[in-house]
Amino acid sequence: MGKIKVVPVVIDTNVVVSALLFGGVPGEIVNLWKTGIIQPKASKEIVDEYIRVLAYPKFDLTEEEINFLLYHEILVYFDVVTVKTRQRIVKDDPSDDKFMRCAQAAKARIIISGDQHLLKLKSSRNINIITPAQFLKEI
Repeated sequence: MGKIKVVPVVIDTNVVVSALLFGGVPGEIVNLWKTGIIQPKASKEIVDEYIRVLAYPKFDLTEEEINFLLYHEILVYFDVVTVKTRQRIVKDDPSDDKFMRCAQAAKARIIISGDQHLLKLKSSRNINIITPAQFLKEI
């Protein structure tokens, strides 16, 4: 019996937050990481951003709810990698560099994103940047 190859991916903040809070197409990705079909990769900088965005007042989440999402829905499934470079990659929005740097460090060839600055790149440094819907069609 052949071994199933787990797909390493980096998932942009807007996709993770949408997936966990609103479901829909991004929400289908949660099942993929929980069943081990994909292996999400994140850096400390990305995890910090997940926490910061989940704490936005518009989401009205308590500290307990944020901690639950972080410790029961994210960190138990995501592989946190060390990123050593501070290289500039996304000229239109350098704050998106963290996703590219993480993908490089983790040897992930896919970033799942809804961010227009990243999606505009389509592909960079052998990393494909695709929407959740595109990813679901491909997998």
